[in-house]
Parts: sequence; structure tokens; C-alpha cells
Amino acid sequence: MEPTHNVTQLLIRWGEGDKAALNELMPLVYDTLRELAASYMRRERVNHTLQPTALVDEAYVRLVDQRNANWQNRAQFFGVAAKLMRNVLVDYARERLAAKRGGDQYRLSLSKADHVTSGSDVDLIALDDALNELAAMKPEHARLIELRFFGGLTIEETAVAMGLSTATVERHWAFARTWLRREVKR
Repeated sequence: MEPTHNVTQLLIRWGEGDKAALNELMPLVYDTLRELAASYMRRERVNHTLQPTALVDEAYVRLVDQRNANWQNRAQFFGVAAKLMRNVLVDYARERLAAKRGGDQYRLSLSKADHVTSGSDVDLIALDDALNELAAMKPEHARLIELRFFGGLTIEETAVAMGLSTATVERHWAFARTWLRREVKR
């Protein structure tokens, strides 16, 4: 695991426009990003063509495109990276389902997401649609799902990233999981 203090300092420097800070940052966080991507890919269908390294690379390209990012800490960074990985996977799934390709439904296991659903697989596009709907109603709850499930953050790390108490995060997490389970089953 990368030293939290070094990552935070590099993020702040990068946010202030120091391009060299990004070059120093990536070797510190790459392994963690790769592990995160690998955990996503383990939940994917067996014959998936996207590899964890490609997922990290695509998320990285989107990450360096972030304009005026106000980086505050490691947890926030990994939350943003997780959201970008989610977007990459959803874009990939939507592309696969495009009419010209006629692909199958794209599946993602949520079993490791603290049993968000009772089944082992969830349609990634349905999950994305449900998260977007949740974000429109309760943005804080949707952000929490992104940080916990896609970002792999603990309750405590999520609380820090969101500036909330752990009790509030636990309450929001329970509500969001229940709501998401109901919506994805539809």
C-alpha cells in the first residue's frame, strides 16, 4: 500500500498544476489501481475481453483529463478513479450491446459488495441506471455506493472521503444497498 501522506501531497501538487507530481504519483498508486481493476474483472463474465491493465489504462487516460480537480486526499482520489473505472465498464457494456453488434447482457457480480443483491450477478447497465437514478434523488447515497463498491473503500475511509461520521455512512450504506437491491431486481 502506498504511503498516504506522500499520495496526498502529490495529489495536492498535481491539483495545483504541477505535472511532475502526476509522474511521481502514478508509480505509488498503480498497484492499488491494478488490484482494484482486477477485483472488478473477477466479478465480470468469464470470457470478458477487457483486462485489468487495460481498465486501469483507460481510467488513467480519463483521470489525467480531469480539469480543475481539487484533490484533497487518497480516499477521494481512489473514489474518483473507481467512478472512472465504473464508467469505462459501463461504456464498454453499452458498446457491446449496441444494435450493430447485437451483444448479450453484460453481467457484474455484486456478491462482494456486502450482498447488495441476493443473486450473484447483476446487469451492469441496470446497476448504472439505478445508480444514476439514486444520484438524482440522493447524491450522497450514490456517491457512497461508488466509494464503497467501486472504490473498495472501508466505512471509515468513506466517512473521511465524504466528511461524514461513520454512523452516518453506515446508515446511508444500509439504505442505499436496500434501495439498489430493489431497483436492480426490477
